[in-house]
Amino acid sequence: MGQFSVWHWLIVAAVFVLFFGAKRMPDAARGLGRSLRIFKSEVSRMQSEDVDSANERSARANVGLPAPEQASATPSAEPVAQPTKTL
Repeated sequence: MGQFSVWHWLIVAAVFVLFFGAKRMPDAARGLGRSLRIFKSEVSRMQSEDVDSANERSARANVGLPAPEQASATPSAEPVAQPTKTL
């Protein structure tokens, strides 16, 4: 039941031809290929960013630096402007 025979694939192809028409099939396949290529590149970029951030966290832990989330826990030393009274 989990396997497709040649007849199944022919029926699927016939349905695609009926939906898209013979002239639009190359454009649909090209668009699908572009979408898959973009998706694949984004997934690989996310995985490389995850590896880079994990390496950075381990490097910070080895050196003894605080994590970026914890580094800004102290209040800023910038002066706050006081409102002035005008008469």
